[in-house]
Amino acid sequence: MEYVYAALILHKLKKEINEANVSSVIKAAGAEVSDAQVKALVSALADVNIEEAIKAAPVAVAAAPAASAGAAPAAEAKKEEAPAGKSEEQAMEGLASLFG
Repeated sequence: MEYVYAALILHKLKKEINEANVSSVIKAAGAEVSDAQVKALVSALADVNIEEAIKAAPVAVAAAPAASAGAAPAAEAKKEEAPAGKSEEQAMEGLASLFG
């Protein structure tokens, strides 16, 4: 999680999210830096509009606890309607793979 937090801090400060900056933030926090995870994060965020992802996050988090078993198929149907090609959602899935 510290890698994502580092990227969010850099974004908030309007700094470039690159390997050197992410590594610096993580080191400053006292954590050990994994170059592979830093590279993967920077690569995954290259196609992501962070502002849009932040705006979308509270909606997804708020909806999850309220969802019932009947609501799941509707959510699945909406995901299937996504246009072809690499989307922001796919990029976020790649980012999620960093954390297992």
